[in-house]
Amino acid sequence: MANGTPVIPEKITVHLGASSDASAENLSVNFPEYVKNCASCEIYPTWPRQALVANIYAIISFAMNRVYTEYYRARGYDFDITNNTAEDQSYVRGHDYYDTISVIVDEIFNSYVSRVGAVEPLFTAYCNGTTSTCDGLSQWGSVDLANIGYSAYRILQFYYGDDIEIVENVDVGDLRPSVPLRPLRVGVLDDDVRFLELRLNRISVNYPAIPKIASVNPVFTQETEDAVKEFQRIFGLPVTGMVDNGTWYKIQYVYIGVKRLNEVLSEGLALEDVELQLPTSLNPGESGILINVMQFYLSVISLYYLEVPQIEVSGYYGKETEEAVAAFQRVFGLEATGILDKETGYAIYDAYVGIIQSVDGVYVSAQTGFPGQLLAAGSSGEDVTVLQEHLNVIASVYDSIPAVDVTGYFSAKTEEAVSEFQRIFGISVTGIVGPVTWKAITDEYVLITDGRLYSDGQYSGAIGNGETN
Repeated sequence: MANGTPVIPEKITVHLGASSDASAENLSVNFPEYVKNCASCEIYPTWPRQALVANIYAIISFAMNRVYTEYYRARGYDFDITNNTAEDQSYVRGHDYYDTISVIVDEIFNSYVSRVGAVEPLFTAYCNGTTSTCDGLSQWGSVDLANIGYSAYRILQFYYGDDIEIVENVDVGDLRPSVPLRPLRVGVLDDDVRFLELRLNRISVNYPAIPKIASVNPVFTQETEDAVKEFQRIFGLPVTGMVDNGTWYKIQYVYIGVKRLNEVLSEGLALEDVELQLPTSLNPGESGILINVMQFYLSVISLYYLEVPQIEVSGYYGKETEEAVAAFQRVFGLEATGILDKETGYAIYDAYVGIIQSVDGVYVSAQTGFPGQLLAAGSSGEDVTVLQEHLNVIASVYDSIPAVDVTGYFSAKTEEAVSEFQRIFGISVTGIVGPVTWKAITDEYVLITDGRLYSDGQYSGAIGNGETN
């Protein structure tokens, strides 16, 4: 399933045969031309205009549902839809289309039908209503309704329910597969991780052996890995805990099934299920958690690749960071733009992981202090234990910071304590511990354990410069 809100594809790949026919040709077709062709094969231009509009909306939304849910691609196919009417809708290469239909498609091709409160294009099943019937729209029945004065919208409501809406003026864009550019694993910070966790939690309703991820966030934690491993075990995939293309698309496939997204009466996707929380690229002049983490990774990489200059881990994307990113891109064979796009971000993380694995993290830790991966709700291990011990010492001085149980598991209470620490010390409140938050916590811990306690109302050591994470 595509990540984010739907866009109208510039082109759609049509398989000219049944999905099971591997020898059939794939054809890339301009989306409006595809809709005009299908409509001219399915309906008659002499029908009342409102019946034509309703049917064309159904054709658009049907195709959009196939594209958005990656119905075929999640099954391992390299196309978006077939022209087999037993599976999809009619498309005939070279078929002429009617002017009446062409005009309507040009008016509404960037609109689709959806349930109110849902994001995905509705699976607008339809049939001719004479030789075949279905749970969706009857093509000939729509003519009868138009003849008694029904509008196109009312016709659609008659067949699909009163709780539908027409989503209009949708952006047109290139189709990008939802699969991440690199495998997802522990330590990755990305919206793809959040989408993954949401889907695994929903799948676990039907497959309760998959452990629930208690706190869904963009950080791939040990808790995320445990859920991935159980999913892989249940569905016969290599149990690695890492999400590669095969695991990603299998999760998509199962998720689509349990949500019934390819049915008229689907469970639906809410906006919070697909909203992006992180930027898709980072640019000079910006600040935020991703920049903070990338700066840390680059600072470690620069210890081993002298071409990459040392930079401060500040959370602000200044000139030095831009030059370090461009230097990294040159070293690793990427276009030296100085912009942190997703491809560069994943390459930086891969290089960082390669370094700490080759030296067992010892030299890296000695140089940086930060344990090397983001700590967030669901994280576990010795680093979390140290974090909790530090927070408890700090909580003995700052009453508003709650004490936490030292369990080695990053609980909701730990997240609350981290967030309150960040608020007090002027760090962006994320509840996630990255390099800046880690340094501020350890610095404060050292000050307190050294006996330099504060008088009432004193908060020395606060960062207060809008630094993040």
